[in-house]
Amino acid sequence: MTIEEAQAQVDQWIKTYGVRYFAEMTNMAILTEEVGELARVMVRTYGEQSFKKSDQQANLADEMADVLWVLICLANQTGVNLTDAFEKNMLKKTQRDSTRHLENDKLNQ
Repeated sequence: MTIEEAQAQVDQWIKTYGVRYFAEMTNMAILTEEVGELARVMVRTYGEQSFKKSDQQANLADEMADVLWVLICLANQTGVNLTDAFEKNMLKKTQRDSTRHLENDKLNQ
């Protein structure tokens, strides 16, 4: 699936099952909440915190998909073509950072 197809699929789902998009600011708050849930799984899986009994059903992939879902909703609502945006962002990073990381002694140890 391409990013463009994902944007179309989310839009179709919203129109079929979701009644309408939540307001942009509501979705921004939901995105923040979903990133927090992803952070909780990450810190318990890869960090120093241990899982609580209530966290044991957490699923890293599902939490990442939740973040992606809300990000796509925001893109659709605001008219952002994520494919174009991502391609431009990759070009910007490549031009700006083409040697930065390769020359970083902290990364090359």
